[in-house]
Amino acid sequence: MGSRPILLHSLRIPLPTTIARSQRLYSPSIRCHAQFHGMGLDFLAKKPYSPPSWATHLNPIPSHSFSLGHLPTPIHKWNLPNLPNNTEVWLKRDDLSGMQLSGNKVRKLEFLLADAVEQGADCIVTIGGIQSNHCRATAVAARYLNLDCYLILRTSKVFVDQDPGLTGNLLVERLVGAQIELISKTEYAKIGSVALTNHLKQKLISEGRRPYVIPVGGSNSLGTWGYIEAVRELEQQLKTGNADVNFDDIVVACGSGGTIAGLSLGSCLSSLKAKVHAFSVCDDPDYFHDFVQGLLDGLEAGVDSRNIVNIQNAKGIGYAISTPEELKFVTDIAAATGVVLDPVYSGKAAYGLLKDMSEHPKKWEGRKVLFIHTGGLLGLYEKAEQMDSLVGNWRRMDVPESVLREDGIGKMF
Repeated sequence: MGSRPILLHSLRIPLPTTIARSQRLYSPSIRCHAQFHGMGLDFLAKKPYSPPSWATHLNPIPSHSFSLGHLPTPIHKWNLPNLPNNTEVWLKRDDLSGMQLSGNKVRKLEFLLADAVEQGADCIVTIGGIQSNHCRATAVAARYLNLDCYLILRTSKVFVDQDPGLTGNLLVERLVGAQIELISKTEYAKIGSVALTNHLKQKLISEGRRPYVIPVGGSNSLGTWGYIEAVRELEQQLKTGNADVNFDDIVVACGSGGTIAGLSLGSCLSSLKAKVHAFSVCDDPDYFHDFVQGLLDGLEAGVDSRNIVNIQNAKGIGYAISTPEELKFVTDIAAATGVVLDPVYSGKAAYGLLKDMSEHPKKWEGRKVLFIHTGGLLGLYEKAEQMDSLVGNWRRMDVPESVLREDGIGKMF
């Protein structure tokens, strides 16, 4: 693995109580430049959409979008240990794009749900794994917009006939009234996501409903606009922020392909010109290059996916399956930097990034790297038992009888 360790358990790095002003790229002044809309009176509003000047040749261009995310998301320096010489890693916090509606999927849904409403839909159908962040975000956004939501969730054949429970994303989905349709992994592999969503769509139509289907991860050409727009946001943050920084590389997890399609195309067309690196957490790089190419062709972009994004395999032993080493990495990063990564996407991508930096330090020396944190915090709850032995820091408080009572605020008994 090289001379630079990936696991951080032997490190004792003080967590700064504040981020120096020179290390922030987020301020109130950015709001008017980056179409800040998440916390204003236009939250949940539908608005006409105008693309960045460098993307006006793409086709089709969305006519409208909804304001669903708390944008722009902040950027700050990420004080990771054992980086190659003069390498800086910064973090764009798309995990902070909302609470129930957090992560990278929000950006895609702003365009997809605007199209659904434009088409007169009264319900949404989408599909994913049992702990799909995309499905949770879709369920919340749909309910915000008074649309019913039907989720086809893939699970083990052992559990497909049982109540799926209330862990992680499932709790939020069920709280907001989404209808859960369980399918086994075997059936999913045999039939495929397109046929499954179409089957449910036709069933709903026969019942008099007007369903709108969103594909896995919200990853189609329309959803790609979410991260084309994110590149415009990033451009504005770099122009108006307090830190003088330009990024050489952008790194992100890849689970369905839409995020990397928008990021890589946007970086190529805009002034960023950063090299985009994707760490795939399922399937393989060839599959994703081909899939992204289809999304780019759907926008008449005229570029080759293999020329604008480098994709590396970070799947490990399987999608959403974590090794003890990967979970240890997530806990060590949280303890060292205060940043909590999800185990399925950003956790595996960051693990893959630091592994690559450890094995090929010369490749990264002196570079400024922006890592996109795509959210997924709720996915940690499913890993709680596996992580139990990795976290400690508790004990029964020892209070001598000599300590006398003092009245103050917070009196409860």
